[in-house]
Amino acid sequence: MKKSRLYLHELLEDPVVSYPAWYLLSPRLHRNENLHETLRAIHSLNFTSYRHPENPEEIFAAFRAGGFPIYFERYAAGYFGGKVMVLESGGWKSMPVNEESFGMQNWLI
Repeated sequence: MKKSRLYLHELLEDPVVSYPAWYLLSPRLHRNENLHETLRAIHSLNFTSYRHPENPEEIFAAFRAGGFPIYFERYAAGYFGGKVMVLESGGWKSMPVNEESFGMQNWLI
């Protein structure tokens, strides 16, 4: 499957956070409006419609509902193939499991 770049300027005219300038995505995710909304929030630093989850189950409920929780106010997170992944410029990368990944204060849903 050929992946394409989703450029930040396609989502926001004047992003507060301009890095990365693009994300490499599959065609399905390139068209995913939930992912677009998450990326807009990250790059505009507008998290008013997000909250910190009470427990990990809320994060996985967001994944099941087709959402993309935000990790560290920097990364859109997805759940693919039984793994939590974070979106970087070059595509989805497996998220390292460490103490910080269990801190609910580091997540927004």
